[in-house]
Amino acid sequence: MIEFGLIVLFLLVLYGIGLLGLSLFRLIEYLALHGMMSDQADGHPIEAFLRGLWFDNVVNCYIFIIPLAVVLLAACFGNFHKGWRKFATWWIGTLTVLVFALSASNIPYYAYFAKDINSSIFNWFSYAGTTTGMVFGERSWWLYIALFLIIAGLYVWIISTIYLWSNKKLSSVPGKRFKWQDLIVSMALIGLCVFGIRGRIGYNPIKISQAYYCNDAFLNQLGIAPAFNLLTSIMDDMRPENEELQLMPYPEAISLARKSLGISGCAGSAHVLRQVIAEENVQRPNIVFILMESMSAALLHQGQTPTLDSLANHSLYFPYFYSAGIHTNHGIIASLYSFPALMKRNLMKGTVTPHRSGIPTILKKYGYHNMFFMTHEAQYDNMQAFLLTNGYDEVYSQTDYPMSERVNAFGVSDHFLFDYGLKTINQVAKKDTPWMATLLTISNHPPYVIPDWFHPHSSEQESQIVEYTDWCVGDFIKKAKQQAWWKNTVFIIVADHGMLVGKVNSELPASYNHIPLYIFGHGIQHETCQGLGTQVDIMPTLLSLLGMGYDYDGFGINLLKKQREMVFYTADDQIVGRDAKGYYIFKPATGQHFYYGSDPKSQEALHRYATSMIQTAEYLQRKEKREP
Repeated sequence: MIEFGLIVLFLLVLYGIGLLGLSLFRLIEYLALHGMMSDQADGHPIEAFLRGLWFDNVVNCYIFIIPLAVVLLAACFGNFHKGWRKFATWWIGTLTVLVFALSASNIPYYAYFAKDINSSIFNWFSYAGTTTGMVFGERSWWLYIALFLIIAGLYVWIISTIYLWSNKKLSSVPGKRFKWQDLIVSMALIGLCVFGIRGRIGYNPIKISQAYYCNDAFLNQLGIAPAFNLLTSIMDDMRPENEELQLMPYPEAISLARKSLGISGCAGSAHVLRQVIAEENVQRPNIVFILMESMSAALLHQGQTPTLDSLANHSLYFPYFYSAGIHTNHGIIASLYSFPALMKRNLMKGTVTPHRSGIPTILKKYGYHNMFFMTHEAQYDNMQAFLLTNGYDEVYSQTDYPMSERVNAFGVSDHFLFDYGLKTINQVAKKDTPWMATLLTISNHPPYVIPDWFHPHSSEQESQIVEYTDWCVGDFIKKAKQQAWWKNTVFIIVADHGMLVGKVNSELPASYNHIPLYIFGHGIQHETCQGLGTQVDIMPTLLSLLGMGYDYDGFGINLLKKQREMVFYTADDQIVGRDAKGYYIFKPATGQHFYYGSDPKSQEALHRYATSMIQTAEYLQRKEKREP
């Protein structure tokens, strides 16, 4: 048992030395770049280091899993030959030095690009000579090259010494018979290593968003292990949904998109849709933005939604409104940042968290305090990282709520979300600053959970949950009316997307994307707008009501001044163009076309319109990824 214990000690010491080295590089990065922290940073650096230790542990476990299993299982069967430890030392040492190299490289990389090292570095490999000259020609990088060589050299010396020590201790150990106790310990250690790779107990394994804990980009990214970031980025690039769309040539698509949006003049390669919106009588009311899960327009006016049905008569109401996609991440990106859905992709994800200009970032410039409330865990769909990067000051999620209030895998119920949100809003409202609160509901998403105290009129669960969701919104509005901030607040209520209601009557039933939009509150006239609209129109429409100025690179229009002849949206593998007479569906993967409506001759126009918009969005998305 003593010999087996020495093997375990040998591995644990190697493990600890590697972890210590990674923490040392993080300390160097902090000391070198802490000047990049925002003056308004609300997080403590210690938290970044603790989260960094978490991510480093994941990387270390990836490195250790194979040698750990090989050396321990050999020891279980009485084989203590130095060849096993030599293999482990070389394997662990080689990979750890490579990880050290990435950590050292990340310091000047972040200093230049303000983001952690990612797969975009492979674009430089085609220019090996130029890249080598850049690395070694920049004198400010010599310090990090020297530090890497010193730390890596010291590390190699230490693990070599540990290897020689283990040989000395175990050189005369005879073979022994198999022991169950050793196998049990080995399985436990291997199991811990596998758990370390997963990184957490929750619904998802550890993701980049787990490093985000405050409003400062530097501190949030300081905790991410560069090796983890790079590997995640490579895996993201390999996903089929991230393959480049080729619907039409980029110049043609951009030209058509600009014409559709009424943009004149020359298009610069950096901002092909750029419009400069001037200030006009700026207002700064508070804003409550409610994103309702799966609230299709087909669910309205059926006796299940008295709150929403009433709002149709007391708000700026858009009954012919459509979601950008069929997933929540699409709804967030389009509604808040005016960027359309690109098929099945999640545009909030990415090893490098995407940057978007949108309602939260514009409001931030006007002094707003922005909050986002969700029911589930914050790293779902990379929400926390994305939102904190793009204009939000605080993200409230499952970890902020009592464990007793969680009802399913998606966290708490809507009524608790709204009550918690209201209490938090009331605290923020005491300060002399405008605010925006975004609340993302969940109840109208399986698995449905209806509180025992709620007594619906419907007999079917699918209808009961719609009643409950509508009641929660109504109860929140009722309570909000009793608050002092009510009279100076604008409310926006929209669905993230729709759902199937009734039978499947086409390749893509309209109920999946047909959703309502309501805007009401301070200074908002009550009116029903009969024109077409989509979620990308919310940003320019809302900000026009507030009179705010900004540079706009989105795909929407101000629905109060312009009318759309057509709208476009997607549903995973389908692209849709719609006008007042019908809608056209195109499947790029198979080349199939479908039309539902009264004017088949409009198919070509709808096809060119929808595909040009999607291809232009593809151009902008690719451009952001190409430019670190």
